[in-house]
Amino acid sequence: MTHTDLDPGKPPVPALIEGYYADPHLTVFDGRFYIYPTTDGSEGWQATSFRAFSSRDLVEWTDHGVVFSLPEDTGWAREHAWAPAVAERDGRYFLYYTAERENIGVAVAPAPTGPFKDLGVPLISEGAYPGRAIDPNVFVDEDGAAYLYWGNGVAHVVRLNDDMVSFDPSTVISWIPTAFCEAPNVHRRGGVYYLSWSENDTRDENYRVRYATATSPFGPWTDQGVLLEKAPGRGIYATGHHSIVRIPDSDEWLIAYHRFAIPGGTGYRRELAIDPLIHTPEGRLQKVRTSHEPVVRELTHHCTTSEQASK
Repeated sequence: MTHTDLDPGKPPVPALIEGYYADPHLTVFDGRFYIYPTTDGSEGWQATSFRAFSSRDLVEWTDHGVVFSLPEDTGWAREHAWAPAVAERDGRYFLYYTAERENIGVAVAPAPTGPFKDLGVPLISEGAYPGRAIDPNVFVDEDGAAYLYWGNGVAHVVRLNDDMVSFDPSTVISWIPTAFCEAPNVHRRGGVYYLSWSENDTRDENYRVRYATATSPFGPWTDQGVLLEKAPGRGIYATGHHSIVRIPDSDEWLIAYHRFAIPGGTGYRRELAIDPLIHTPEGRLQKVRTSHEPVVRELTHHCTTSEQASK
């Protein structure tokens, strides 16, 4: 991976993927990076489907096209397709997503690029819990337990059942992190759990990421301050709604996020960026240096039959 010291006078690198996209979920399947974003560019965020992109080096991306369409693949939703997150278990891939403004659905596929079959009803319906039911994120712990996080205004977490498409409603935990707006995300390094989230509104140039630490996926969480924010001197604004992934067989980590498109971006015209995420020996996170040099990393994992089938 290459990433030089910050040069405040240096312009930001171009968007990770050409076009208007937001809310990126970055992960690794079968030795290949996959990114699942919200398709952006419409007033009111009226996207109706999700695309998938994959890469071996984080620079050249393959567009796998639409992998899930609300009108075509669900019977209960037609628009406001936002904030996807994908996890794998036992060779099956689970796509968690927002639809119809305040509902969270889930669909299942035999490969990272589909075809995804919807559960048929929302996993979390509008009004079931305080705040808005948006921005799902799934975290799989070292023991295989999977946890779903979501929320706008109020954050929620619940352990998923082994089927990955159900949970016990009586075990949902709700709380409000410091300055919380939306997009809760959890990762673990060693014995420390890191909760990160977006504060302010995605249409606000001050949209940014904050984080906290704990010794359990349920908290309690200790606020650690701002992790990622704008760089006005370089024309970078509204850095938020991120995802974090560890590069397999290493202690290198990446954070993917969106920012206002450059130039002329708004809260409806956003683009993707990616940077290294650095953990300190004390168990904290270094503040992210916003993109000024392309991040390059090729995985050494050998190509598998499932990877070939997904291309």
